[in-house]
Amino acid sequence: ITFSVSTVFPPEGLSLFRLNAKTGGIRLTGALDFEDVHSYEIEIEATDQGNPPLSGDCKVVVEVV
Repeated sequence: ITFSVSTVFPPEGLSLFRLNAKTGGIRLTGALDFEDVHSYEIEIEATDQGNPPLSGDCKVVVEVV
């Protein structure tokens, strides 16, 4: 299974999160500031290597407190 980010809201959050394509783990690449953004929504897609490939998606919500 391969994981990928399809969208991030707000778009500025794209540079703040790193997704491991093999494990699906999400890590921060910078500091989050509640005064700037209260929450981020990250759409993740998982695709298998079948023929034809099947995929599924989910939404991860990160609330900054």
